[in-house]
Amino acid sequence: MSMNRVAIIIGGASGIGWASAQALAADGCRIVLADRDADGAAARAAELGAPHTSAYADVTDEDSVQKLFETAGPVDIVLNCAGFSNVGLIADMPVEDFRSVVDVCLNGGFIVAKHAGRNLPEGGVLVSISSLNGRQPAAGMSAYCAAKAGLSMLTQVAALELGPRGIRVNAIAPGFVRTPLTEPAAMIPGVVEDYIDNTALGRAGTPEDIAGAVVFLCSPQASWLTGEVLDLNGGAHLKRYPDVLGHVMKLAQA
Repeated sequence: MSMNRVAIIIGGASGIGWASAQALAADGCRIVLADRDADGAAARAAELGAPHTSAYADVTDEDSVQKLFETAGPVDIVLNCAGFSNVGLIADMPVEDFRSVVDVCLNGGFIVAKHAGRNLPEGGVLVSISSLNGRQPAAGMSAYCAAKAGLSMLTQVAALELGPRGIRVNAIAPGFVRTPLTEPAAMIPGVVEDYIDNTALGRAGTPEDIAGAVVFLCSPQASWLTGEVLDLNGGAHLKRYPDVLGHVMKLAQA
């Protein structure tokens, strides 16, 4: 297979990033798997085999991201999957806990967009993984909701700024997807059931669901699509957000 496009996937060692790496590789891209878990990224790249490679990257460290782009060489696609969340009431949350989520999910998204904007050529694509929480509030998830809402708006601003250079910028906003990131929440009794009850299609998502959308957004079929935040959540945005905090508090009181 001819591999004439290069894709950097940040957060590619697991979950949505890994599924997207496999899908883009199958679509003919040479993959650079970047992750804060350098050993995990290297193991995944070995699974893909040559000519795919791995690299260390921490989106909260601009020098790290800059070095990633410098060592990767010419790149056509950038996918940013980095993110994490915590749970706590605003009145009780230490500022450091709030900042830690924003630093990865929003500041990190800015740093990736900055260096993608400097390095992508005409026809290049930047895709970020936002969240249903970018539009749907959840008690106890102030940092994540605020950061993902910011990332969604950052996507639209970047699309405006980079569009004249022929660079497309989009985001995907998944609902509940079973990944290592969401596994701690899934272990709390009632959480998964609450998500599914509030999803029109009645099931959780899979990393492969999101990977399929990534491939489309990076393809010529999406050549006139930019500034879009794609709700990919089985219709969860049509209902209410699950009471994650309530389930956490019930578990704490048990």
